[in-house]
Amino acid sequence: MEKQPAPNLILELTLEFAVAIILYAEVLEAKRKFVLSNQLLKSGTSIGANVREAQNAESKADFIHKFKITAKEVEETEYWLILCQRVPSYPTPEHLLESLSPIKKIISKIIISSKSKLR
Repeated sequence: MEKQPAPNLILELTLEFAVAIILYAEVLEAKRKFVLSNQLLKSGTSIGANVREAQNAESKADFIHKFKITAKEVEETEYWLILCQRVPSYPTPEHLLESLSPIKKIISKIIISSKSKLR
C-alpha cells in the first residue's frame, strides 16, 4: 500500500478560502457589485494559486519570494473585504475575514521560518 503524503494545511485553507471567495463574488455580482466582485475574485483566488506555485519553487529564495507575493495578495484581499464590510449595501464578509486571519498568520510564519533556514 502506497503511503499518502500528509495534508498540507495552507494548501487546504487557501483552496477552501478561494471557493468561499467565488461564492461571495457570485452574491456580489447578483447585487450588481461588479467592480469589487472582480477585485476579490482576482486577489482572493490568487492566494491559493501562489501557495500552490510555491510548492514547486526552484530554490528556497524562490519559495520565499512566492510566499511574499502571497502575503501581498492576502493584504489586498483583506482591504477589499474591509471595504465591503464598511459599505452598508454590501453583504457581510465577516466569515471571509475570519477565514483569512489564520491564513495570514500561517503565511507570515512560513516566510519567517523559511528566512531563518536560508541563513
